[in-house]
Amino acid sequence: MIEYHKIQTVYKRDFEIKHKTLLEDQFSIPEFEFLKDNLWSFSEKLDGTNIRVMFDGTKITFGGKTDNANIPAKLINRLTERFLPQLDLFKADFFDGACLYGEGIGAGIQKGGNYHAHQDFVLFDVLIGDWWLREEDVKSVAKLFCLKTAQHIGTGTLHQMTKLVKGGLLSEYGDFKAEGIVARPLVELKTRGGERIITKLKHKDFIKPIEKAA
Repeated sequence: MIEYHKIQTVYKRDFEIKHKTLLEDQFSIPEFEFLKDNLWSFSEKLDGTNIRVMFDGTKITFGGKTDNANIPAKLINRLTERFLPQLDLFKADFFDGACLYGEGIGAGIQKGGNYHAHQDFVLFDVLIGDWWLREEDVKSVAKLFCLKTAQHIGTGTLHQMTKLVKGGLLSEYGDFKAEGIVARPLVELKTRGGERIITKLKHKDFIKPIEKAA
C-alpha cells in the first residue's frame, strides 16, 4: 500500500544559513498563505519512525516510511503482538483493505526514550481506498484497536501554531519539549496538484544556529 506522503513545512527555509531555520511569513506553498487565517487542527508531532500497518483484505503486513525502510526488531515484535491477533477485527471492519499510518516510538528510536522505555505504535492517519479518514474517525479506529493517537493540542490559525511551536510547548509524554506540531484544515483539502493540505512546524527550526568564531 502507498507510502505516507511528505508533510510540507509551513514556511520556506532560509538558504543563507543552509536551510537550518525558517523564514516566517514566507509560506512554502500558496495554499498555506490562502488558508493561514482559517482554523486548523493541531496535534503533537512525535520524534520517531514512520510505520504502516497494511491490511489487503486477507493478511496484515508492516512497512516503514518506504518499502525499503528497516524497522527495528523490537518494534516488529510489538506490531506483531498488537495487530496479528486482531486479524478477524480487520476483516470485519475493513473487508476491502486499509492502511493504518503511525509513529513508531520508544527507546532506541530517535530520541524515543523520552516517550517510552519500550517501543510502540501511535496512530495518526488511516487510508481506506482513496479516502483519508477524518480525525474523529481515526480516533474511533484507535479505540477499536486499543491504540494511542498523537495528542490533540487544539485549533487555531497558522500564526497561532507558529507562536506555540516557537514557545516550546510540552510533550504529552513528559517534562520535555514536543518536537513540534502537525496541522490539518478542519475539512480535508487538496492542492490543485492533488496533494493533501497538511503541514508541520518543528521547534528546532526556530533556533538560530550558533555562529563559529572567525
